[in-house]
Order: sequence, then C-alpha cells, then structure tokens
Amino acid sequence: MEPWVRFSAQSQARERLLRAAQYACALAADALRRNGASAAALASVRRLEAHLGLGRKLLRLGSAAEAVEAAKRAMHLSDTVLRFCVTLGHLNRALYLACDNVLWAGKSGLVPSVDQEKWSHRSFRYFLFALVLNLGRDAYELRVLLEREAGGKRAKGGDSALPARADPRLQQLGLRLQLQLRLLLRVLRKNPPLLLDLVRNLCDLFIPLDKLGLYRTSPGFVGLCGLTSSVLSILTILHPWLKLKP
Repeated sequence: MEPWVRFSAQSQARERLLRAAQYACALAADALRRNGASAAALASVRRLEAHLGLGRKLLRLGSAAEAVEAAKRAMHLSDTVLRFCVTLGHLNRALYLACDNVLWAGKSGLVPSVDQEKWSHRSFRYFLFALVLNLGRDAYELRVLLEREAGGKRAKGGDSALPARADPRLQQLGLRLQLQLRLLLRVLRKNPPLLLDLVRNLCDLFIPLDKLGLYRTSPGFVGLCGLTSSVLSILTILHPWLKLKP
C-alpha cells in the first residue's frame, strides 16, 4: 500500500490544479449564462468542466488508501477531541473517495450500469460529513488558542479587562464583543495554517450542501467557493508550513 500512497501524493498537486480549473469553468459558465452568451459557448465551457471533472476522478483513483493511512496515524493522537475529529474526518474522506472511484468507473464507460445519481449522492454525503468533522476540529483548535491567548493577556495584565466604570449593559456587551473580536483576529493572524484551513473548509461546505439540496445557492457561487478552496489547497502544497497539522 505504501508505494501507491506515495504515487497518490504526487498526483495531489495536479488534481488541485484541475479542480481549480473545473470550478473556474463553472464560474465562467454562470457568468456567460447571465450575460446572455450563445448556447454553443455555454456548451463548450460545460463540456470542458465535465472533462476536467473526469480527469480529477482519474487522478484520485486509489486516494482512499491514503486517507485510510492518515486515519490510522490519527488514531495515535494524544488529544481525545483531535483524535475523534481527525480520524473520523479521514475515514469519511476515504468513503467519499471510494464512491468517487465508482462514479469514475461509470462515467468512463468501464461499468456503465453504475447508478450515477445514487453514487453521487453518497459521495457528497460523505464529503459533507468529512467537512463537518474538519470544521469541528478547526473550532476546537481555535477555542484552545483563544483560551491560551486570553490567559496570557490576563497574566501580563493586558487589555482583556473592561473599564471599571458604571456603563449601561449594552455598552458593556459591546465592549466585551469588541475585545473578543480583537482576540479572535489576533489569534487567527498568528496562526495562518488554522485560518487557511477554516476558510477552505467553509468554502467547501457550500458545495455538498448545494448538491444534496440542503442549502441551494447558485452555480456561480458554488464555482467561486470551489475555486477559492482549490487555490488555498494549492498554497498549502507550495508552502507546506501553511498546512494545518496533524
């Protein structure tokens, strides 16, 4: 399994580039439709989008094995919450990729009897579960960092305390919210990997929500979210220090 995992890792950058191009096509197709482009131009862009999607599925063949290996490594994390979120996140990603492989077999004509709609629904459902777990992990790490930063400020006698004067309740609430917002921005500024992972997962979240009919948006918005998350993923490949660990 190890040689295949190494090969799959080498294909990841190409898959991210194809993903960015695919969602850029979705965004362009929606812009063309809104501007009254010809049916031929729309069909060409959508055809390119479909080919890019099929190419991505080919590059992801066997990536489920990589996700399973990542889940095995995550089982040894000492933090209980991280172990739960990261392990289940990788397992759901493995199931999503396995469904994606079945879809590729159907769309490529290798197994024409595949029920595309059923397997697509399953694929996006596992994708959604993985994203929810990833966001749970991001929220947990953010909470830990906020508590650590707030504790450090209190120890240094920082600006976490409210002014000692009789303010109205709304003003006191406004001051607390302002201090919390400043603390949040300071923590995210100090931790670019967490910020990138949080934004990427939030962008990706709208894709399965739209595909499963849980929260309908528009093809253009889905394309923009997919393009943004793809660019952020490419950044973490080009600069590994930006990737959230473990």
